[in-house]
Order: sequence, then structure tokens, then C-alpha cells
Amino acid sequence: MNYLFVVAHPDDEVLGAGATIHKLIRQGNRVAVCTLANHAAARVNISETLQADQLNAYKIMGVHNSYVGDFPNIKMNTVPHLELVQFVEKCIQDWQAEFIFTHHPSDTNNDHVVTSYVAQAASHLFQRKEGVPELKQFLYMEVLSSTEWAFDSSSNRFTPNMFVEVGKEGIDIKLKALAAYSGVMRPYPHPRSNEGITGLAAYRGVQAGCSYAEAFESVFCRL
Repeated sequence: MNYLFVVAHPDDEVLGAGATIHKLIRQGNRVAVCTLANHAAARVNISETLQADQLNAYKIMGVHNSYVGDFPNIKMNTVPHLELVQFVEKCIQDWQAEFIFTHHPSDTNNDHVVTSYVAQAASHLFQRKEGVPELKQFLYMEVLSSTEWAFDSSSNRFTPNMFVEVGKEGIDIKLKALAAYSGVMRPYPHPRSNEGITGLAAYRGVQAGCSYAEAFESVFCRL
């Protein structure tokens, strides 16, 4: 199976699904990551070696391929929607993606919100163009320090309905991949701390009755 993770920034793929990505690859699936804003501009304490850091994180998780956008960081709402959609559509077609993971549309980070709506629009490519595999599933991720920080009570919050058991080994891989990103992690009690990430995985595991888990919201499923 071909999985595509569509994210706004480098590190979002690990924060949202690092352990799941590693598990999918170990199970023999093919995984690619599409990053829309692939530079450090306007990001505090993020290393100028961001692209190299991301490649190191990919090696740790085993990611097969990556697609790099050059859209403006924290300014994606200034880019015409069609340009963003067409970029993601090219990634979907090239990778022959059957499963798509992206941000939740009520995240507090506006780039995440834009990315979510772009991925939603692009996901219908198989209904508009020949040679694109049918979409089997579309899912939202939770990205710590964004998804749980959302204040907008007028929109639907992240509501997990699919849990992937990753075990302690999966969380260790996730933390190792996050450590590859200079300046991303923070001391506890920040959400992007070892304790915060491990604690959330333990809680999601408790919800699902398994040993550590990453949670997702499946909004389309055709299996």
C-alpha cells in the first residue's frame, strides 16, 4: 500500500505520526512525505540545517520518498489555493497514494489549517483524473503544540476514532526522529517534550486498550 503524509512543516510528520510511519514501513508499505513549507523562516529556535535534519529523521523512520514545497512559512494563506492543491495533486499522482494523512482543520497553526483543506481538495483527484488510484482512507493527525492548543469552540475539535498500537519501541523511534531536528524539542511540561509525547501515547493506548498508540481521525474510508 502507498501512504502519503501531507504536512505543513518539517517535524510535523514525526509529531503527528512518527511511530505509525515506522510501523507501516516495517509492515512492508511504502511511505512518502509531502512538506509544503520546507524552510525555517519565522520559526523560533529552528536550526538552519532543517532540511538535513528532516532527511536524518526520514532515515530513522525509514521513509521512502519526500516531496518538498517552497511555499512561505506561516504565510500559506497568502498563496492561491489552486497552486497548493495542484502541488499536492502532483505528489498524489506520482506516489500513487492510496492513503492520505494530514493535519486537523481546527489546529491553532494557520499553516496546518491551510494544509488540511488543500489535502482534502487534492484527495479527490482520483475522481477527476484517470491513472490515479482510488483513495482508500483519509485521516487527520494530532500534532502536539497545535492540535490540543486550538481555542475555536465553534469548530469540531480533533476526535480520534482510529488508534495505531506502536508499543514503547515505536515511541522510542519517534523520539529519536524528533531528536534529529535541532531546536524542536522543549523541556517538560511543554507538549513537545519526551514526557509529553510519551504521556500522550500512553493515554491513547489506554483509550484503545493497547500498549502505547498514536491516534487519528478517519474522515473517509473505502476499503
